[in-house]
Amino acid sequence: MGQQRNLALNVGVVGVVDDDPAVRNSLKFSLEIEGLAVAVYADADDLLKDSDLARFNCLVVDQRLPGLSGLDLVAELRDRQLGVPVILITSQPSRAVMAQADKAGVPIVEKPLLGNALLDKIRVLVVPPTPPSAC
Repeated sequence: MGQQRNLALNVGVVGVVDDDPAVRNSLKFSLEIEGLAVAVYADADDLLKDSDLARFNCLVVDQRLPGLSGLDLVAELRDRQLGVPVILITSQPSRAVMAQADKAGVPIVEKPLLGNALLDKIRVLVVPPTPPSAC
């Protein structure tokens, strides 16, 4: 439980953008169980209308969204000078998507989301490493 609280304090708010309500709600539930604050959005436009994008410490974005794709959303966020870490979720990404994500510095977690792969990636991206203790 202490680790969960520690993660929540360091991560702040995680935004989830997925057009599938079942996936959105499932991710919200599973991340909240880990002690994270979560805001959900149905598509890129829904997220971009939020007036407080700076509060996010991490975004989990589906690649296949109506309107802007996940990577197009990342490009729009960067154009707006928002450097929030983004994790792309998708099933069977093409080589082109993998190359574009790599170029943008966006890790991919493949669907179906099994085990702790997504949570582990969130931890890697947003929790600062613990400094070594002095002996």
